[in-house]
Amino acid sequence: MSRDSRWRLAAVLAMMLLGACSGMPVALDPHGSNARQTARIAWVLLWGGASIFALVMALVAYAILESPTRRAWLGRRAFVIGAGIVFPVAALSALLFYTLTVFGVLASSRGAAPLRIEIVGQMWWWRVRYLDADGATVLVTANEMHIPVGRTIEFALESADVLHSFWVPNLGGKLDLIPGRVNVLRLDADRTGVFRGQCAEYCGAQHAKMAFYVVAHTAAEFDAWLAAQRLPGNAPRTPALQRGRALFVANCAGCHTVRGTAAMGELGPDLTHVGSRRSIGAGALPNNVGTIAGWIAASQHIKPENAMPSFDGFSGEELGVLAAYLESLK
Repeated sequence: MSRDSRWRLAAVLAMMLLGACSGMPVALDPHGSNARQTARIAWVLLWGGASIFALVMALVAYAILESPTRRAWLGRRAFVIGAGIVFPVAALSALLFYTLTVFGVLASSRGAAPLRIEIVGQMWWWRVRYLDADGATVLVTANEMHIPVGRTIEFALESADVLHSFWVPNLGGKLDLIPGRVNVLRLDADRTGVFRGQCAEYCGAQHAKMAFYVVAHTAAEFDAWLAAQRLPGNAPRTPALQRGRALFVANCAGCHTVRGTAAMGELGPDLTHVGSRRSIGAGALPNNVGTIAGWIAASQHIKPENAMPSFDGFSGEELGVLAAYLESLK
C-alpha cells in the first residue's frame, strides 16, 4: 500500500470515528424492530465471515509451519472436497436461509394497522403525504416525518425524477425510490427521539444535501401534532408579518402552498407550517429567520442547481419581513 493510500485510509477511519462520536446516525445502533433485525443480520454475517476467515488463516499457518509429513492430510481428496465444496455450500446456505427468514419478518406488518405515509423523492428534497385507510391525503408536508412510537409505519416510496434511496439508519435498512414504481418500506420506532435520514443513492450534484428527519412521538403527542399540522397557516399578528405574507403570496404562490392563503402552488414544498420544522432545504440549514432569509436570497449559492432560484432582488427590509412571516408558520 502506498503512502497516499495509507493516508486516505486513515482519513476515512477518522471520519467514521468522528461520526460515531458526534451523534451521526449509525445502523448498528437500532431503535426499532426493523433496525434490530437488520443489525442482527449484519452482526451474524460479520461474525460468521470473521470465524471462517480465522479458520482459514489458522489452516494456512498450520500448512506453513508444520512439517510436510504432519500436514499431508491437507492435500487429501476428502479434505479438499469437504473444505472446498461441502463447507462453503453449507455455510452460505445457512446464512442465506437465515437472512431470507429475517427478510420475511421485515416484510410483514405487525400489530395495529400501519400508519401510511407516501414519500416522493425529488431533486433534492422529499414530499411527504400522510394517507388515511382509503389512501386519501390527510396532510402534505416536506422533509420531515413525524411518527408514533410502537406503531408500524408503511412508507410508500416513489420518485418524481431520478433514482433516490430512503434510509434512516437507526430505524432500518434502505430502500430505493424508482421512477414509475412504488416500493413499500415498513419501519417503527421503539422510543421517542429525532432520527436523521438521508438519500443513500447518488442522484446528482446536491445528493449529499438531500437529508430528512424522522421525529418519533408518543401516541398522544403524535395525534396532537397531526391535528395542529392539518390547520391552516397562522394568520399574521403584526403589520410586519402581514407585509411578509403579502410578499409571499405575490412572489412565491406559484410554487408553494400555505393553506389559508392564496398560495396554492405544488412545484415546491408545502410551507403551511414550515416554521415548525427543524431544517430548511432538506437538511441544508437549521431553521430560523436568518437562515430562511439567506435561503431566499441565495438558494443557488447554498444548494446549486436546486429548483428554487435565488431571489436577490428583495430589499433588506422585505427579506426580513418575508423570512419572519415564514418562520411564524408553526
